[in-house]
Amino acid sequence: MSIRNFLLVACLGATLAACTDGAPWNSDDGDGSSNAVDLNRPGLIGDQSSPAYFQQAIGDRVLFAVDQSTLSPDAQAVLAAQASWLLDNPDYSVTIEGHADEQGTREYNLALGASRANEARDFLVSRGVSASRLRVVSYGKERPVEICSEESCYSQNRRAVTVLTGGLTG
Repeated sequence: MSIRNFLLVACLGATLAACTDGAPWNSDDGDGSSNAVDLNRPGLIGDQSSPAYFQQAIGDRVLFAVDQSTLSPDAQAVLAAQASWLLDNPDYSVTIEGHADEQGTREYNLALGASRANEARDFLVSRGVSASRLRVVSYGKERPVEICSEESCYSQNRRAVTVLTGGLTG
């Protein structure tokens, strides 16, 4: 789990804990009622059909090596899990965003981002996800998640992100 995802889960837990006014997760208020928080409720991370589950438990992004759009074994594992989730949740379609680090020209990075998004799309299609549910877009280097001139930042920006869109897919 990445540090960002860990922090998101930790913040969710802290927020939910605050909602219970300091009472334990499954405490009884003495009147037979419970203030338990059901993490399996629709929309929360425990609901395996929720976008929160997809993003945080399955993973919504895959990373790439410098100047590459080839899927690593780790990327293939994440995309295989995404494909399975998408097959189980046919009411969602996705936009796959291709991104690049800040090195190189704008035009080169737009093309590289498109290649990365298309590789992810092709993998999902090869696993049975209908191409009609998948859209690709490239942002090149225009939307970094990390900003610094070091490999630690560059590596986080070389990515394809699968963004869920709601509604029926037809």
